[in-house]
Amino acid sequence: MNVAEWLYARALIAPDSPALMTGEAVDADYAAFAARAGSLAAALSGRYGIGSGDRVAIFMRNRSDYLEALFGVLWLGATVVPINAKLAPKEAQFIVADSQARLVLVSDDVGAPLAAAYPSIPMLSADDPAWAAMRAGASMPRPAPREGGDVAWLFYTSGTTGRPKGVMLTHANIVAASLCYTADVDTPGPGDAALYAAPISHGAGLYSFINVRAGARHVVPESGGFDADEILDLARSLRDVTFFAAPTMVRRLVECARRRGEDGDGIRTVIYGGGPMYLADIEEAVRVMGPRFVQIYGQGESPMTITALSRALIADRGHPRWRERLASVGTAQGCVEIRLVGPDDAPVATGEVGEIAVRGPQVMAGYWRNPEASAETLRGGWLHTGDLGRLDADGFLTLTDRSKDVIISGGSNIYPREVEEALLLHGEVREVSVVGMPDPEWGEEVVAFVVPKTGAAIDTAALDRVCLDNIARFKRPKRYVFMGELPKNNYGKVLKTELRKLEL
Repeated sequence: MNVAEWLYARALIAPDSPALMTGEAVDADYAAFAARAGSLAAALSGRYGIGSGDRVAIFMRNRSDYLEALFGVLWLGATVVPINAKLAPKEAQFIVADSQARLVLVSDDVGAPLAAAYPSIPMLSADDPAWAAMRAGASMPRPAPREGGDVAWLFYTSGTTGRPKGVMLTHANIVAASLCYTADVDTPGPGDAALYAAPISHGAGLYSFINVRAGARHVVPESGGFDADEILDLARSLRDVTFFAAPTMVRRLVECARRRGEDGDGIRTVIYGGGPMYLADIEEAVRVMGPRFVQIYGQGESPMTITALSRALIADRGHPRWRERLASVGTAQGCVEIRLVGPDDAPVATGEVGEIAVRGPQVMAGYWRNPEASAETLRGGWLHTGDLGRLDADGFLTLTDRSKDVIISGGSNIYPREVEEALLLHGEVREVSVVGMPDPEWGEEVVAFVVPKTGAAIDTAALDRVCLDNIARFKRPKRYVFMGELPKNNYGKVLKTELRKLEL
């Protein structure tokens, strides 16, 4: 089944219900939302020759047009390739090329730099008058038929090698993940306001499908992103607001609510994940705002769907082990089977640390054009997450470490190899190693340990510049530490564990 059928069905059932909003202003009801998606699908097919299975990238900041573009691509039966709007042109270009995207749908603010750097990439801007004409034109009356195993969403996530990999999520994967949401996270309804404060290109966008199915309002803040005061104001007006937030966003929201003397009135559910949430922070969040929080743990390969910690468990203070449970990431979601394995892939005993492996209908089909990585990650029929944890006797999963060196800062994944390769482009850098250090605001901050070439004096501003020229701004190191040598083992491998122990 094509998941765009959910929009088609909702438009038939409740055509006049508000669907797309910017702030408190309604941009489209469900009839208009579906008509625009169908018209964009017809134009993509007729004008650009896009067909079923073709890839179409979306490189936009949050706006209601994003959802029109997303469902328009799927309506046609094509595969959407969402690109993080924070990425540098060089990074976006790689994704466009690797996915073999036929077209990139952009907004001018991020599309213009990409077009300037790579003028040969075919683009269409939502700010172009042609866009408005296309979405008002003849419509493809119904979504194209697709099989459950057809790829709907091609999401790029980097690995420890630094080379981004395309995670193939099928229509069936998205249906399974969406139904997990209703069973284990929240129960959406037509009165809800699904707020897009986090990037639509990531988990917030994946939650759009179940909210379309439920007939909720889809609200993009006027700021286009996260502003705590704006969200608190909107919640009081819109009511029944739900949204996904990284832990750093939760902390800012709670601080703002406390400063204003409010409790988040109008917010029903804040789903948090994507990085470590300190125990003290979630305790404070519940004290200030009450039982409005649900935690999820997942990754691109099993999107938002590995475990969940319910609002009741987060708010519970009566259980004798409530603190341990609150420090966990919850229990397996309904469509997921979890086991922890050792280096030989044999299950470990309850309470012992092992690599988290999962299987179920929500797990990706594999990595795009990367059979070796697919076979390694999906060996034995289980998704090997690369994360380490332990399961208690009641099924609560606690993360203990990441076997990969990924840094999670403000809910965004940052891969050290990418940053290291950028810094090595500076002619005076001999060696560099990048690690994540604990940060109370962002979860982790990026720290680069730099060994200059003999006799070289390196300007940190120049290091910043080489990063900004090659990678996204949010990946740039917050601190540089200059060293004569990096700590290494007998085989010459840099000991990042030793770097993390240093007191800076």
